[in-house]
Amino acid sequence: MTQPSKPRILQIARLPLPALETDLAARYDVVCLSDQADPAAFLAEHGASFTGVATSASIGLKAEVIAALPRLQVVSSFGVGFDALDIAACQARGIPVGYTPDVLNDCVADMAFALMLDVSRGVAASDRFVRRGEWPKARYAPLTRVSGKRLGIVGMGRIGLAVAERATGFRMEVGYYNRSVAKGTTLPRFDSLLALAEWADYLVLTVAGGAATRHLINREVLDTLGPQGYLINVARGTVVDEAALVEALQHKRIAGAGLDVFENEPQVPAALMELDNVVLTPHTASATHETRRAMADLVLENLASFYATGAVKVPVPAI
Repeated sequence: MTQPSKPRILQIARLPLPALETDLAARYDVVCLSDQADPAAFLAEHGASFTGVATSASIGLKAEVIAALPRLQVVSSFGVGFDALDIAACQARGIPVGYTPDVLNDCVADMAFALMLDVSRGVAASDRFVRRGEWPKARYAPLTRVSGKRLGIVGMGRIGLAVAERATGFRMEVGYYNRSVAKGTTLPRFDSLLALAEWADYLVLTVAGGAATRHLINREVLDTLGPQGYLINVARGTVVDEAALVEALQHKRIAGAGLDVFENEPQVPAALMELDNVVLTPHTASATHETRRAMADLVLENLASFYATGAVKVPVPAI
């Protein structure tokens, strides 16, 4: 008896977890588009054979690729952001898009606090101070306490709530700015981003990326945050006007920044690397073994659910 063929999945590029690629290949007929010598020619010849796409939040999915897949039925993305995926093009064709929220909340919130503590207490900078052999010659200058300060969260969603939960252990006052009142919290909502920036000692960004939030944090917001304030970004690099941030850091118009994301990843401005009042990490807020495995499992569950029931397990919200 002939066995039914496996659904054919187009993997747009290499995924963050090699084990996920192995698992996908065991369940589906998978081809990686980035491995093709001429991706456009490959799609023109073979695009009609694919019913599913596997991608990630950083890789995304462009409208022209969607258009080249006339039998596309489902997209499963590794990550919580979907600004790099053309959701409108998928929804126009009724193609469900699955993603992997919630399972990374704790690790991203942990990273927000790691960056906050590091830039405030100079953990990485003082490590460099010791390694350069400067300790026998000079004392390391005292910096800033985190406990008891005011924490402003921009974007009070799942990750924002996890950040707020951690702040209680540091006896911090917490407020937030959202377009609407956040569910699941009674914390005070500020009427404007500028009002929150003026009040806060730390401004933590957990807002979604995309056109609506591009350069939400601009020179005016940074100047309002002021020379005693810190910016922490575990959202998307595009949320911050990077040139304005570099200038604010160089001239100490803000005290410092902790950045896990950048406007043109993996390129990071050389000016940021030269500053000791900024901590830089390579978009690794969710990069723990536990969280990456949970995200991979959800990518697989979204695909399995669709092929079994016609619906992904966790769909991207309608736009």
